[in-house]
Amino acid sequence: MSQFWLYFQLGLEHVLDWNAYDHILFLIVLVASFSFLTWKKVFWLVTIFTLGHMLSLFLSVYKIVLVNTTLVEFLIPVTILATAIFNMINSKKKENKNNVSLLYFSTAFFGIIHGLGFSSYFKMIASGSDSLFLPLLEFALGIEAAQIIVVLAVLLLSFLFQNVLQVSRRDWILVVSAIVIGIILPILKENYLAL
Repeated sequence: MSQFWLYFQLGLEHVLDWNAYDHILFLIVLVASFSFLTWKKVFWLVTIFTLGHMLSLFLSVYKIVLVNTTLVEFLIPVTILATAIFNMINSKKKENKNNVSLLYFSTAFFGIIHGLGFSSYFKMIASGSDSLFLPLLEFALGIEAAQIIVVLAVLLLSFLFQNVLQVSRRDWILVVSAIVIGIILPILKENYLAL
């Protein structure tokens, strides 16, 4: 049981680590245009992201898919930027009027990219293990628990700003997306120059 908590905690801390905040930024822009009222869509978005994420993590760790980590590190901020721009373009639309199939497909694809980003970290921490399956599952569960924490925090902030402080939904989406874009552009530039 102590091994479970070790890998679970590593996954949890890896997402919630402020030094590796790109995952948090993606989750923020992923759910910024939703509220507790549309929790089913949020649930499916996060689940689809999780499935893509876990699939690529497993495929990479078992060396079925080999990737260039520098390219993946460049693509992660691209996914964040694309999601933020999507939010800004659709900020005037009602919550239930977004192109859901496009959003689900892109979320799955972005989950695959983010999972590949975690694979090198996981390979490093589990290098001495005899079997990788259970540690990988435990690590993935820690990552998913952290994602739930981030999503709930974003939905709570969204509720507070929109319902208590009376910020319009459109303004909330635009401001959150603009802040994330402002944070991610220097990272995108740095990762592009590293290619």
